[in-house]
Amino acid sequence: MSANSLPEGAAVWHSLEVDKALDLLDSNADSGLTPQEIQQRLQKYGPNELEETAGRSAWEILLDQFKNIMLLMLIGVALISGFLDLMALREGRLKSGEVPFKDTIAILAIVILNGILGYVQESRAEKALAALKKMTSPLVRVLRDARLVEIAAKELVPGDVMLLEAGMQIAADGRLIEQSNLQVRESALTGEAEAVNKQASLKLPEETSLGDRLNVVFQGTEVVQGRAKVLVTNTGMTTELGKIAAMLQAVESEPTPLQQRMTQLGNVLVTGSLILVAIVVVGGVIKDGGFKNIQELLEVSLSMAVAVVPEGLPAVITVTLALGTQRMVRQNALIRKLPAVETLGSVTTICSDKTGTLTQNKMVVQSISTNNKTFRVTGEGYSPTGDFQLNGQKISLEESPEISALSVACAVCNDSVLQKEQGEWAILGDPTEGALLTLAGKAGIEKDQWNSKLPRVAEFPFSSERKRMSVISQVEGVATGEASSRGVDPAIAGFLQSEPYLMFTKGSPELTLARCTQIHLGNDTGRLTEEQRQKILAENDLMASKGLRVLGFAYKPLVEIPPEGSDETSEQDLVWLGLVGMLDAPRPEVRAAVQECREAGIRPVMITGDHQLTARAIATDLGIAQEGDRVLTGQELQRMTDQELEQNVDLVSIYARVSPEHKLRIVQALQRRGRFVAMTGDGVNDAPALKQADIGIAMGITGTDVSKEASDMVLLDDNFATIVSATKEGRVVYTNIRRFIKYILGSNIGEVLTIAAAPLIGLGGVPLTPLQILWMNLVTDGLPALALAVEPPEPDVMQRPPFSPRESIFARGLGSYMIRIGIIFAIITIALMWWAYQHTHAAGYQGNPEAWKTMVFTTLCIAQMGHAIAIRSNNRLTIEMNPFSNIFVLAAVVVTTILQLMLVYVPPLRDFFGTHYLNMQELGVCIGFSALMFVWIEAEKIFLRIMGKKAV
Repeated sequence: MSANSLPEGAAVWHSLEVDKALDLLDSNADSGLTPQEIQQRLQKYGPNELEETAGRSAWEILLDQFKNIMLLMLIGVALISGFLDLMALREGRLKSGEVPFKDTIAILAIVILNGILGYVQESRAEKALAALKKMTSPLVRVLRDARLVEIAAKELVPGDVMLLEAGMQIAADGRLIEQSNLQVRESALTGEAEAVNKQASLKLPEETSLGDRLNVVFQGTEVVQGRAKVLVTNTGMTTELGKIAAMLQAVESEPTPLQQRMTQLGNVLVTGSLILVAIVVVGGVIKDGGFKNIQELLEVSLSMAVAVVPEGLPAVITVTLALGTQRMVRQNALIRKLPAVETLGSVTTICSDKTGTLTQNKMVVQSISTNNKTFRVTGEGYSPTGDFQLNGQKISLEESPEISALSVACAVCNDSVLQKEQGEWAILGDPTEGALLTLAGKAGIEKDQWNSKLPRVAEFPFSSERKRMSVISQVEGVATGEASSRGVDPAIAGFLQSEPYLMFTKGSPELTLARCTQIHLGNDTGRLTEEQRQKILAENDLMASKGLRVLGFAYKPLVEIPPEGSDETSEQDLVWLGLVGMLDAPRPEVRAAVQECREAGIRPVMITGDHQLTARAIATDLGIAQEGDRVLTGQELQRMTDQELEQNVDLVSIYARVSPEHKLRIVQALQRRGRFVAMTGDGVNDAPALKQADIGIAMGITGTDVSKEASDMVLLDDNFATIVSATKEGRVVYTNIRRFIKYILGSNIGEVLTIAAAPLIGLGGVPLTPLQILWMNLVTDGLPALALAVEPPEPDVMQRPPFSPRESIFARGLGSYMIRIGIIFAIITIALMWWAYQHTHAAGYQGNPEAWKTMVFTTLCIAQMGHAIAIRSNNRLTIEMNPFSNIFVLAAVVVTTILQLMLVYVPPLRDFFGTHYLNMQELGVCIGFSALMFVWIEAEKIFLRIMGKKAV
C-alpha cells in the first residue's frame, strides 16, 4: 500500500484487530517502516506537531481600541478644538495668560488613556495552544528498518512502531500491538484521575467512548506502569490532542454582555449628541439669520459633544471590575479576564465536572456487606473517624466481629499509606486503597500495627487481566510456635487453625467470589451455598446501581508461601469475607450551593467522563437531578444531530461518559437555546468547551495549564460552592455598574441640555468649556461613581432569576430614569443660569460679568454630590440608611466638593480652568439650587412608595 492510499485520520482504530491495523498502515510490527516510506509519509502528513493559526497582532489590538464610536467622536472634537485654538492664536484673540490647545491636549489624553485601558484588557495573549504543545514528548523510541532508534517526536509518522515504558509521555495516538501490565494516566485528556489498564488484544465497538478505548493510547498522556509496543495511527493535528487544538482555535470569542451594552450605550449617546448638535447649530443659524455667530455655535457644539461622552466611565468600570476580582480572590475565585466579573452575574446554567468540583476527589467507603448484613459507614474524607450503622442504628464492633475481620483484609491487602499532615488526613498512593485504610481505621485497625502482626512475605500484584491482587502474610503468633489461639489477634483468630500464613485477596467482586468455596460468618467459616452466592451478587448489583465502586474481599490460610507465578492455582478455594462499596463523596457544602443556585434561577448541570450510575447517584444526592431523571451518555449524544441535542439540552441535567467534542456541543446547544453558560473543567479535553462557554472556569488544584489558559476564571479550591459565591459577586458588580451609569449619565444629559439652552435663550457664550466638562466627567462624576461601585449587595440578590444577558443597558427603567433626572438637572441648572446671568449683568455688579458661567459649573458639580448620596438605594430614603455602610461615598462627596471649591478660590487653578471668584451669596445660591436635586430624588422614592411601585 502506498503512502497516498493510507486511511485519512480514521477514528476507528480501536475497532480493528492489530493485524488489520498493521495492514491498513502497511507496517510491520517487528521491523517498522523503511526510510523511503518514512520520507513519503512525512511529505503527506507533515511533522507530528500542533499547528497554530495566526491571531491579531499587538498593533491590531491597539488600533481596534480607537474604533470605539465615543472615542472617535472625542478625537473629532479634539481636532476641531485644536483648529479653533490655532485660528485664535493666529488672529491674536487669546486672552492674556490663556494656555492654547489645553482642551485638545486634555481630550486626547483621555482618548489615549481609554485606549490603553482597553488594550491592556485585550492584549493578554491566548497561551492555551502553547500549553498544549508542552504536553508533547520531545524524544521517542521507535523501530525503523528493523533497528531500535531514538528520534524527535515531530518526526513520527503513521505506521511507525513506537516502544513505551513507565514514565514516558506518549508522543502520538496509536493502536497497541502488544503490552505487559500497561497502565496509562489519561486524566489530562479524559478528566478521570485513575490510571487506565490497557489491553492490546481487545477489539471494541466503533462507538466506544474515548475513556473506554482500552486498546489505544493517546498523545500527551503518561505511562504509569508496564511497557508496550504501539502502532502509530495519528500524528499532529489528527491526534485527539490535535483535535482539541483545532477546536480551541476554531472557537471565536464573543463580546461579553457588558461589552455589548457599552457598545450600545456609545451608539445611543453619540447619535443623540449629533442630533442635538444639529438642532443647536440649525436653530442658532435660523435665529441669527445667517452664519455670523458660527464660531460660537461650534464652541457650543464641541462642549455638548464632550459633555455627552462619559469619559470617566471606562476607567470607573475597569476599577469596579478590578475591585470585584479582589473580592473574588478572597473567596478562592481567580479572575483571568476582567469582563468575566460582571459576566458571572448573567449566568443561567452552570455545567460542572463531577470529580473534585462537586465531589471531594477522595474515595470514601459508604457501605459494606458481610455475613448477609449491609452496614452503612459514616464519616468524611480520609479521616478515620466514623460509625457503622445497621438499619439506621449505630452498632458496636463486638456485635459484628466480621466488620473487624473485613477491615484487617482492607488494611493488609493495601499498598497505600494514610497519614496526618498539618492537621489534615492525607493519602500517599491510590485513592481507592486510601478509602480502605480509612475504613479500617474506623474499625480500630491500623495498618502499621498489623504490618507487624501480619508482615508481608509475598504477593500476586494486580493486573488488568486478573482484576485482583493478593498479599501473603506471615502470622507471627503461629510462626513463633505459640498456641493457635494465643498470640493471634482476636480479629483473625477465626481465620486459622495452625497455618503459619494468610493470603488476603481483593478485586472484582464477581471474579473473586467465583474463586470462593467458603464464607466467613462471625468468627467461624462455613460452606458457601449457591443461595448465599446469589445474595452476594445481588447485593453487589444493588451497590453498583447506586454508583458505588465495589470490591470483593476473601482470604485463605496457607501452610507455605506459594511459588512466584502460581496465582492461578493459589487463588482457589478462598473464604469469602464481604463487599466494600465506595464513592468519591460529594462535598458537604455543595448541596447548599446547588439549592442557592435553584433559588437564584440558575440550573446546575453535571457533565462527567464517569459512568452514568455514579453520575446519577451523585447528582441525585446533591439535588442537581431528581430520581428517575434522564442521563444522556456520550454514545447517545454521538448519535444525535445538533438539532436533536438542542431539543433535549434543557431536559437533561446529567451527561456521562462524554468526550471533548461532546462537551463543546453541549455548551453550543445551550447557547443556541439562549442560555448563558458557565462551564467548569480541569483536563485538556475541557479547553475548547471552556473557551466556548460564556464563562470558562478552570480548576486551580487539579487543572492543567491548558485548561487554565483557556478559561476566564480559576477556582483556587476546585469547589462548586465557590462558583456560586462568584456568581453572587458578579450580580452585585452588575447592579453597581448600573447604579453608577444612572448617576453619570443622568448628569451628562443635564449638562448637554444646559449647554444647548444657553444660546437658544439668548445668553452670550458657552456656559462650560470642554476642560470644565472633562473635570466634571472625570472628577466630579468619577470619584463618587467609584465609591458607588463598592456599595454592599441588596439582601435579595440571590433570590431572583438572573437578568437576561441580552437585555439593553437601558432596560428595567434605567433609560427613563436617566432622561427624567437629566431633564430635572437641566431645569434646575437653567433656572440658576438665567438668574445668575441677570445677576452678573445687572447695573452696579462689582464682580466679573462672566461669573455666571462659574455659578453654572459649581451648581452642576455640587448637585451631583446630592445625587450620589440619594442614589445609593433605589427604594430606601437616605435617612433610613446607615451612612457608614459605605463610607467611601461620604469621603468621595467631601473630597470632590473641596476640589471643586479649590477651582473657584485657588488663583492658579482658577486661571487654568477659566473660572471666576464667587462671593458667599453667590456660592450659597449655587448650593441652594444644587440641594433641589437631592430633594427631588428623595421625593420620587416617597411617591413610588405611596404608589406601591419599586424603583429601578
